[in-house]
Amino acid sequence: MPQSYIERILRSRVYDVAKETPLETAQRLSKRLGNRVFLKREDLQPVFSFKLRGAYNKIAGLSPEEKAKGVIAASAGNHAQGVAMSAGRLGIRALIVMPRTTPLIKVEAVRSFGARTVLFGDSYDEAYEHSKGLAIEKGMSFIHPFDDVDVIAGQGTIGMEILRQHTGPPDAIFVPVGGGGLIAGIGAYIKFVFPQVKIIGVEPEDAPTLHSALASKRRVVLKQVGIFADGVAVRQIGKESFRVASEVVDEVILVSTDEICAAIKDVFDDTRTVAEPAGALAIAGLKRYVAREEIRDQSLVAIESGANINFDRLRHVAERAELGERREALLAAEIPEEPGSFLKFCRALGHRSITEFNYRYADAVNAHVFAGVELSQGEREREELVRHLRQKGYPVVDLTDNETAKLHIRYMVGGHSPSLHDESLYRFQFPERPGALLSFLSELGKRWNISLFHYRNHGAAYGRVLMGIQISAKEKRDFRRFLSDLGYSCEEETDNIAYRLFACGGSCNEE
Repeated sequence: MPQSYIERILRSRVYDVAKETPLETAQRLSKRLGNRVFLKREDLQPVFSFKLRGAYNKIAGLSPEEKAKGVIAASAGNHAQGVAMSAGRLGIRALIVMPRTTPLIKVEAVRSFGARTVLFGDSYDEAYEHSKGLAIEKGMSFIHPFDDVDVIAGQGTIGMEILRQHTGPPDAIFVPVGGGGLIAGIGAYIKFVFPQVKIIGVEPEDAPTLHSALASKRRVVLKQVGIFADGVAVRQIGKESFRVASEVVDEVILVSTDEICAAIKDVFDDTRTVAEPAGALAIAGLKRYVAREEIRDQSLVAIESGANINFDRLRHVAERAELGERREALLAAEIPEEPGSFLKFCRALGHRSITEFNYRYADAVNAHVFAGVELSQGEREREELVRHLRQKGYPVVDLTDNETAKLHIRYMVGGHSPSLHDESLYRFQFPERPGALLSFLSELGKRWNISLFHYRNHGAAYGRVLMGIQISAKEKRDFRRFLSDLGYSCEEETDNIAYRLFACGGSCNEE
């Protein structure tokens, strides 16, 4: 690793505005995992995120002429606040371009530091392109969120602090990855001082930016990324951050949304604070690593990178945390449509707490049940329960890992519509801005009939919609072309077992 990065990190001026955050022992998590788990509390920075370090280091290093012209950045959250606060502290004009989907609380937080905001586009990519054009037009310095040597060096001060706060080198450090600036900076410093320390990146399964790049040995552009952990929802890792990460990262672990939610709960249990999804990402990866490697008595550090979570997203986190910890099973079962069948089925479940129980008449012979069952022994107990119910003669489908069932079907168990034909099911992500859904429905309604609709808002920039649409076989090609032109993230779910059991139209009975 080039000596220049170590020098940049040592000379960094982040402490003019940022603070040295504590390295805290996660007592409950340590006991449960059989290892010494430490949380690097970057959620305790003045802007509740590590992003302040890199932003300030970059802005403080600008020339007097550059500072006089002001700075500009594109961001929907943490980087925006870091740039705004840094510029305010240095007395520099700041302009932040944010997507129109950005929650008002984040826009107001940026404005509270004295920065001016421009709302443009429905995504970070659109805001980014607009900000680059404004930077040229106004002669302002563009502050990149991750792909910049000074930004990377600013984030690298976290690695310097960890080694100062921890007695001897830890065995591994787990770092959330989006654009790669954080893991590049921490990895550069740690590997220079203690090459034996493992640097492990953690990404969501639906946003494997660094994971894909390392596998391909080049930067790749993901077609789409999941938005639950919006702080790391980046389609392509930075050029410089990838160059550095390629030399210092030992591996990248991918985790699910449910595992992230469980990690948020773990952080709360130990600290009584609420991490944002990206902030808890490293803890989720640490847990998966411990389970995979079956290690004990090691010293493991996770970067808790931020706490800028929308309050209305907590409902979704709470719903999914038990699933992520494998403490709840979601099951679909068929029971006889006769008196006493409910009681008999509940007895078959044994002395377990029922977290959810939805029933719908299917026909004169059978009924379908959607049940949530609390587990105390995790994965093994779930498998044993499914096996036990099948031995008792109940046809059971395990829906615990079925995303459509978890997001939508569990809230809309309403039975079949026998007279409905040619129904296809699609799952969409819509930008949460006025008029987006109306525009889509207006265009769709001119040609096809909507036969089912369910919407869920999880406090993110995008809402999730499950939609049934009547499309004949002849119209399929035209409809797929319509979806392609639409440009929204979309998946067909017509063959999803949860839909076919609880909600599909009459055509299900014909197949």
